[in-house]
Amino acid sequence: MAVICLDRNLRTPKYIAVFNLAFVDLFGNSALVPKLLDIFLFNHRYIPYNDCLAFLFFCYTCLSMQALNLVALSYDRLVAIIFPLHYQVKMTHRFMLSLIAAFWVFVIIAVLIAIGLLTRLSFCESVVINSYFCDHGQIYRLSCNDRTPNSVIGKLLSALILWFPLIFILLSYSYIGFALSKVATVQERVKAFKTCTGHLSLVAIYFLPTLITFTMGANTHPNARIINLSLTSVFPPMLNPIIYVLQTQEIKESIKRLFKIQQSKITVKKVIMK
Repeated sequence: MAVICLDRNLRTPKYIAVFNLAFVDLFGNSALVPKLLDIFLFNHRYIPYNDCLAFLFFCYTCLSMQALNLVALSYDRLVAIIFPLHYQVKMTHRFMLSLIAAFWVFVIIAVLIAIGLLTRLSFCESVVINSYFCDHGQIYRLSCNDRTPNSVIGKLLSALILWFPLIFILLSYSYIGFALSKVATVQERVKAFKTCTGHLSLVAIYFLPTLITFTMGANTHPNARIINLSLTSVFPPMLNPIIYVLQTQEIKESIKRLFKIQQSKITVKKVIMK
């Protein structure tokens, strides 16, 4: 985030989405990890109802925004490779900021609707949530009145925030691969896909653990599933910035330039002091 702010060369639509992804990762882990450590290390397993709903809001908002950020980056790569001559016209700062803002508004409204539907439920038996955070599905399944609206909104949001983004990303890269196979040489294809490696890595570390966990969740012990899900939530945000730095040439060159500028400033100060 600091490198993107300091280097004018990185103030492009693509890096607006990258900056937002880094912000969401930082914000999400700040909401999740302290409580996660409190539960696992200090065995503090109780949380007030209102705090639980607030915890749910921040966790789900950040997890959802990670997926939608990947959609924004996927669209950026699609336009850059398929319409390179029109990229500056189609992908402007205003468009990317509007897209990111629309995703934020959509996610916040969707999560608030899900939380609002939870407040109508009554819990007359167990109040033990079998999860590492205030999970929407685990909460509404504990209720003793009609929970059909909660089940519907849960499935709808899973489709809109998990499956639709994944399908869009897969279709985008399928179209990119098909288009390149028609017009580009092998070297040009490799060069084009090198610009996508960072984004594809982020897609893999976000979607694969989540899909595997939910696919095999029924065959694993509940405690193992909880630990696996908690690691799935923590590791992708931690790895995202590392992967983007290692696999994006622009960021590596920007870091080198910033270090050279800083070193030159230190040298000038020393000369002046002498």
